[in-house]
Amino acid sequence: MRRLIVCADDFGLDPAINDAVEQASRDGILTCASLMVAGPAAADAVARARRLPGLRVGLHLVLVSGPPVLPPQEIPALVDDGGACRDALVRAGFRFAFDGAVRAQLAREIRAQFEAFRATGLALDHANAHRHMQLHPTVGRMLVAIGREYGLAAVRIPWEPVATLRRAAAAPADLAVAALHAPMAALLRRRVHAAGLLCNDALLGLAWSGAMTEERVLRLIDALPPGASEIYFHPASQRSEFLARAMPRYRHTEELAALVSQAVRRRIEGAGIALVPYGGLG
Repeated sequence: MRRLIVCADDFGLDPAINDAVEQASRDGILTCASLMVAGPAAADAVARARRLPGLRVGLHLVLVSGPPVLPPQEIPALVDDGGACRDALVRAGFRFAFDGAVRAQLAREIRAQFEAFRATGLALDHANAHRHMQLHPTVGRMLVAIGREYGLAAVRIPWEPVATLRRAAAAPADLAVAALHAPMAALLRRRVHAAGLLCNDALLGLAWSGAMTEERVLRLIDALPPGASEIYFHPASQRSEFLARAMPRYRHTEELAALVSQAVRRRIEGAGIALVPYGGLG
């Protein structure tokens, strides 16, 4: 049996994203969303989630390129002059791995984000990290260890099978993205399994992140591998000024259209694919 998790990232970042999550949960195929607990629209996201019984919510850890929970003076090594987590992923990765003082601040921020999620009163469906930073061995280890203290049961593994992309007629350049993540994804999967946690077998949307149009989603459904796969999205009901500036190449409204597409729903149902949240993997 093939199971499909359909997840929206960046829940809580912008009201237009929250609106899209609500629409896609009520009228589309969305099964879960990943919450930025310190996002500018996080309170609105939580309020919407409470009135959407069919939507499961997980934690979208923000350790780069976004707002932290802790005050900047408590985590100076993680933030820039404006108080946001730094954008330099490679530099951050080296510091997470080799600087003990940075790792101590990283652990405090991860714990603070799990605490903030607990304070929402929402059930924790899963956890992942902004820009897939859970692939970093240090972040992955801390996410699993700290998350288990807060009832974490499932973690996203950012691995997109090259064979599936080929069947979905992806371009050669898109295949390279999938191959790049494979070694780190395998390490994270071993760590998640060793901790007794659940995870997806495949993640679809890495190569086409921000551009999951109806046509691409239909092709991925036709190529869906056995087991439990996740397709993740970045939907929004409109191109707000903030989203246009922060994610100029993302096709947010087209992704929402794919999530509420009747053609997509019919293709899933016709293939006998079960729609589930991460909590449905157990």
